[in-house]
Amino acid sequence: MDRIVGIDYGRKRIGVAVSDPLCIFASPLDTVPSAKIIDYLKTYAQTSVVRLFVVGYPRNMDNTPSEAAAGVTIFVKQLKKNFPGIPVELEDERFTSVLAHRSLIDSGVRKMDRRDKNAVDKVSAALILQGYMDRAGKAYLKTDKK
Repeated sequence: MDRIVGIDYGRKRIGVAVSDPLCIFASPLDTVPSAKIIDYLKTYAQTSVVRLFVVGYPRNMDNTPSEAAAGVTIFVKQLKKNFPGIPVELEDERFTSVLAHRSLIDSGVRKMDRRDKNAVDKVSAALILQGYMDRAGKAYLKTDKK
């Protein structure tokens, strides 16, 4: 079954999440060093059909791109170059780190474990992906095939 991959881009590390086969729920998958993300995604794409990449796009409160948006734009170009047949969508990522941290607290994760930025990054990726799927409905599963 097809999957959607959610990505929380960062200069040092990138959180990765995936949808379930029915594209209803997002689950945290991994945190990968930024320099190794393309290889990681290529390996993942060998074992699963990736239908779409959803990348968190940082915006300011006035809806303008934040300072970090330039790095995301460069990353998206790399993604499109390496995966030309897979579309890329951008999703507003405002507050995802705060929500991820809150989610870890609510799920009973110990304080010392919540300091692990890897956990926050992959939960953030899942929140970005879930937000996209909730907002887009099933529109991302439509194809041009007859």
